Amino acid sequence: MAGKPVLHYFDARGRMECIRWLLAAAGVEFEEKFINTPEDLEKLRKDGSLMFEQVPMVEIDGMKLVQTRAILNYIATKYDLYGKDIKERALIDMYSEGIFDVTEMILQMVICPPDQKEAKVSLLKDRTKNRYLPSFEKVLKSHGQNYLVGNRLTRADIHLVELLLSVEELDPSLLAPFPLLKALRSRISNLPNVKKFLQPGSQRKPPMDAKKIEEARKIFKF
Repeated sequence: MAGKPVLHYFDARGRMECIRWLLAAAGVEFEEKFINTPEDLEKLRKDGSLMFEQVPMVEIDGMKLVQTRAILNYIATKYDLYGKDIKERALIDMYSEGIFDVTEMILQMVICPPDQKEAKVSLLKDRTKNRYLPSFEKVLKSHGQNYLVGNRLTRADIHLVELLLSVEELDPSLLAPFPLLKALRSRISNLPNVKKFLQPGSQRKPPMDAKKIEEARKIFKF
């Protein structure tokens, strides 16, 4: 029997959080080995564990996988969260990439210099409310089903709900005009595996505060 996946990353959301979400939603227990110092990161680089010398890295099924999307693709395929055919997979990929557009804006907002933050927050709110959320609301309205693709749970639903909760942390009013997205968030959040992940004490990470950002800067030198 294969052991639990092992996640190598800093003790924060960053580019690993979507992987934690997907594993948790699939009901997969995982371990985490946190990178706490520059030396921890350098050790992984020197022992050949990081193909491109960067994290996230996940040890799973005898492999050491890097690159967030490659890791997500493997997990989604392994645990049947990637649609039933090539057309569904194309939609799932398209929706996921749109979600990652916003996620990337959030990541950049978190780590940007203070004098740039107001502009980045303003752009993020505008794009979220006027471009991305309306598009996903339209998808749900177009087919009247409970999930984005194929009327069954896929990685796209999980990624979207993770994003919706992050958007609510930023500004709860952003989600107000989108009743179908709010219903999706509630529906997915109450699935047993997701509900467990959202409880205090789980492996879900909180938003990064100034102290965490400074720790990350020292380790990753950004």
